[in-house]
Amino acid sequence: VFSSMPAGMPMTATLDEPISETVLRDLKAIGRKIKLVMGLKSDNYNELRNWDLWGPLILCLFLAIILGLSKKAHDEKGQTFAGVFTGVSVGSTVVTLNAQFLGGHLSFFQIVCVLGYCLFPLCAAATLCLILPERMIWKMIPCLAAFVWSTYASRGFVHGAVREERRALVVYPIGLFYFFVAWMLVAGI
Repeated sequence: VFSSMPAGMPMTATLDEPISETVLRDLKAIGRKIKLVMGLKSDNYNELRNWDLWGPLILCLFLAIILGLSKKAHDEKGQTFAGVFTGVSVGSTVVTLNAQFLGGHLSFFQIVCVLGYCLFPLCAAATLCLILPERMIWKMIPCLAAFVWSTYASRGFVHGAVREERRALVVYPIGLFYFFVAWMLVAGI
């Protein structure tokens, strides 16, 4: 019913607005959050109050499609797509529940949103791996950089939401989650 606006701006009704305005507003919000991930700023806690799941869904689907395109056999493409989509969905749920159980001050959907948007560097690495030669060493370099970038960016988002003595217990599974995704890219799963 109400649009998600940055903090301090009035809420406006969106039931009467045209679909094109709604889509454009949501695409702009997705772009802002991707810029925050790519900027590696650590003061992004306020942006999380306006969580959405469109961006994470688009990035997860993009990652699954790119990995599916890397397969030669037609039957492997569907299995790869399903495996990536399921792995990312289940992995982000487990990491999110871990953060919740450790006393995170973010809602379930805010953490899923952060994890999803921080997939962007890995999506960029997946695209790069699609055009790189089939040698594993060439795929390891962008995937390692994307893994570090994704983990560091998500750490910046989670930094203010968890008490300091529990931060490592939240960031470690996040790092494992992004390592799993990076490993899927390198191995071509």
